Amino acid sequence: MQLPPRGNGHKGTFGKLLVVGGSDTMLGAPMLAALAAYRSGCGYVLAALPKVMLPAALSVVPEVVGVVQDNAVAAAEGADALVLGPGLGQRFDVGQLLEVDKPTVLDADGLTSWSKRENWWASLPPKCVLTPHPGEAKSISGGPVPSYDAGRKQWALGHALKWHTTVLLKGERTVIASANGRVAVNDTGDSTLAKAGSGDVLSGVIGTLLAQGVEPFDAAVLGAKAHGRAGELAGQKRTTRGALARDVCDQLPFALQELESQLTPSALAVGP
Repeated sequence: MQLPPRGNGHKGTFGKLLVVGGSDTMLGAPMLAALAAYRSGCGYVLAALPKVMLPAALSVVPEVVGVVQDNAVAAAEGADALVLGPGLGQRFDVGQLLEVDKPTVLDADGLTSWSKRENWWASLPPKCVLTPHPGEAKSISGGPVPSYDAGRKQWALGHALKWHTTVLLKGERTVIASANGRVAVNDTGDSTLAKAGSGDVLSGVIGTLLAQGVEPFDAAVLGAKAHGRAGELAGQKRTTRGALARDVCDQLPFALQELESQLTPSALAVGP
């Protein structure tokens, strides 16, 4: 399991990611995901937002290419991967975007709203990562989510098998499970990440790895590890009380640099 190589190239070489999110009161979430994608090395990031929000959004992260949300499907067709859901609200239908069949992170409101349909998992693209926190996990599964480690692993694996996709269950010691039975427990991160926006940052990291051709399970494992380490670094700089999600974004390059130097084929324990 390795990070994508960072050799010579241009912006098209390092992935084109579309983030679809934002609603009346949630401008920050999609922009945090987009910023995290750039800090993770993505070459080209687009954000599909409600038209009225675009000027404010692009003033926050001017490197992002803005797309009117009504044109998201056309933008998705030209992207290498998608992040669907940060701050999206419950009114936007992600169904057409899932049909585009691109590697996808389905997160937050996108996941919650889509899961209200019968047999919703049957419409997921083959390369997909679901990233629920425990509350969202309870909502999409219709049942309780254990809080102890063994139970969280069992829940994640059971639902990855049921839904035929990769599931990342957020929380302390995040669990990642795949549809072919692989399971990993993340060992990085601290209470720095117990802030609004942290999950959006994680989605941007995983989305970048998907856009660069990493397989979903590996992208989720590597993304969680880098995100957790960036949280630790941000906490060291700003304190665990005071660091914000944007501070975690700023530490992602250094976390990824550390991870790249440490990784060997056996560096991440993965097993049943």
